[in-house]
Amino acid sequence: MKTADKLVWIIYDIAENKTRTKIAKACKNRGLYRVQKSAFLGKLNKNQIDELKIICQDMINSETDSVYIFPMCEDDFKSVILLGESFDEDLVSDEVKALLI
Repeated sequence: MKTADKLVWIIYDIAENKTRTKIAKACKNRGLYRVQKSAFLGKLNKNQIDELKIICQDMINSETDSVYIFPMCEDDFKSVILLGESFDEDLVSDEVKALLI
């Protein structure tokens, strides 16, 4: 049985450029969309979330870096309040904009 996809936010603060680039690439390779320089959004199933968690754990320095993985149901996502310049317009794709409508 295939597990259902969930909306997921990945937000990180990583000191080293090389590690930060690898984490961003891991997010992109799983179909997530960059919405800020250190924030990704998209749909993943539980197995994909677990896989990304393991990849991030293996790459980061747990004493200096942090990665947040926030699964979110669509109803909660639709109640998100965005203030100011919420997303970097150059980074946000039409697919992400469609999630916000």
